Amino acid sequence: MRVEKFVPDENFRRVDSYLSSMLVDVTRSAIKKIADEGGVEINGKKVRASEEVRAGDEVTITIPDPVAAEAKPENIPIDIIYEDDDFAVINKPQGMVVHAGAGNTEGTLVNALLYNLDSLSGINGVIRPGIVHRIDKDTSGLLIVAKNDKAHIELSRQISEKSCKRTYLALLDGNLKEESGKVETYIGRSDGDRKKMAVVPEGKGRYAETDWEVVERFGDYTLCRFSLRTGRTHQIRVHAKYLGHPVVGDRVYGQKNCRFNLDGQLLHAYRLEFTHPSTGERMSFEVPLPEYFENVLCVLRARNVNS
Repeated sequence: MRVEKFVPDENFRRVDSYLSSMLVDVTRSAIKKIADEGGVEINGKKVRASEEVRAGDEVTITIPDPVAAEAKPENIPIDIIYEDDDFAVINKPQGMVVHAGAGNTEGTLVNALLYNLDSLSGINGVIRPGIVHRIDKDTSGLLIVAKNDKAHIELSRQISEKSCKRTYLALLDGNLKEESGKVETYIGRSDGDRKKMAVVPEGKGRYAETDWEVVERFGDYTLCRFSLRTGRTHQIRVHAKYLGHPVVGDRVYGQKNCRFNLDGQLLHAYRLEFTHPSTGERMSFEVPLPEYFENVLCVLRARNVNS
């Protein structure tokens, strides 16, 4: 189980509504069930989901461990960039879910890892073994997988303390005015669609920070490099939309129809830099853009030459 504590800076009519805005990985219905079972407290007192929250209250929720079938190994080929006794670095393809969830119990990266690697850390239990951090289903690129608990703890610490550098390339709609910048917002669940994330007021979400810079311009599209300072759900995609230039191919936060007939957003985690959890050596890994991404850039470059 895990325990989360929050102190709101404004009043809320219902505690389940407040907690759902703070917990991006727990649905409001799940929070209501936890409250019904005595797992939500305000100032040390167990409360129902409908209890009112006031500014300055200490709100505590005890989230039980998920109950689910153990992930099973599947013979799915994966691109292992590097592997030793402590961790592996994987180049995840677009379209692959990282771990099991609602509607995705097979064909995930975890299923593939259980088949292809000789060990995985157990900190995240049987559902997410080895998973130190995630990238979205339709985002491609690099992620670290821990092979033992000691390495998992150290790698997680580096991500938390921002010494693990994660860099992405994304093609954005439109022409950004500046050459570089920083986006600092709070990200929480969207009021209009609980499956989506959005920039929200302070107190209704978690702090999110992203650095960006222009790599190449194509008139009505811009190739940008993004560096994560925090790791919120859909962070780059939400921040790109906040800039007014959503990621090309992102049907959730961008345009529903895309001229390039893509299967997902043009967002690629191309570089990782972190310290080896055992040796202390600084490690860096980089992978090229996938072919479908490069093909779009080639089309845009050819158009620029011919215009």
